[in-house]
Amino acid sequence: MSEPILLEERPFEGVALLRLNRPEVFNALNLALRHALAEAFRRLDTDPSVRVLVLAGGPRAFCAGADLNEYVDATPMDLLARRHDLLWGPIAACRKPVIAAVRGHALGGGCELALHADLILAGRSARFGQPEVKVGIMPGGGATQRLTRALGKFGAMKLLLLGEPIGAEAALHGGLVAEVLDDDAVDATALALAQQLGELPAVALRLIKESVLMAMETPLSAGLEYERNAFQTAFASPDKHEGMRARLDKRPARFSR
Repeated sequence: MSEPILLEERPFEGVALLRLNRPEVFNALNLALRHALAEAFRRLDTDPSVRVLVLAGGPRAFCAGADLNEYVDATPMDLLARRHDLLWGPIAACRKPVIAAVRGHALGGGCELALHADLILAGRSARFGQPEVKVGIMPGGGATQRLTRALGKFGAMKLLLLGEPIGAEAALHGGLVAEVLDDDAVDATALALAQQLGELPAVALRLIKESVLMAMETPLSAGLEYERNAFQTAFASPDKHEGMRARLDKRPARFSR
């Protein structure tokens, strides 16, 4: 039997690693892989043993985008029936921190998949882009919205209108990625960062993530109100008392798991 198209590992306590596994097509997103990702994110988001998710590809490609074999003859009704919003939804709605470890191509739907993460670590070989315009279409997985928020109007327009990718350093300077590393250090660094996050209080992490995402969708006044409410909610968590008491006692905090 062939290997699954999506591999799942538990390298550390509290950390789930999802690895796209279609190397023969640079991890292109076919419907089967999209469904596998959606199912995995739904399940892991409600799994109390998982605190952080890491999303990775292979050495040559994180994900080269949609599998065009499934699109070349597709009609608008075909796309409507596929309900891609329901496949992207569980990834976008994940309440836990998500780290994307990107090496090689992250193009089209692959770039959009990385944009769903909370932190992107890029290898020096990483290339980010939205080449849809070159095959006569446009992005459909959120790139026009998320890239604009990450890069600003003009940086996003350049990627979207020209369809030309940018390298890791340009992505770093534009604010698209958090860190650029040697390729052979990307996965290990992402897992170490996930382990570090997994030792922090889960409620606070969730509230921070929700508040930052809210900042992308609301006016400043509404975002500030959301933050104030989230700040007050954090005081209901036992981790608040433990964290502050540990700091005052000059000892490591023992947050709930």
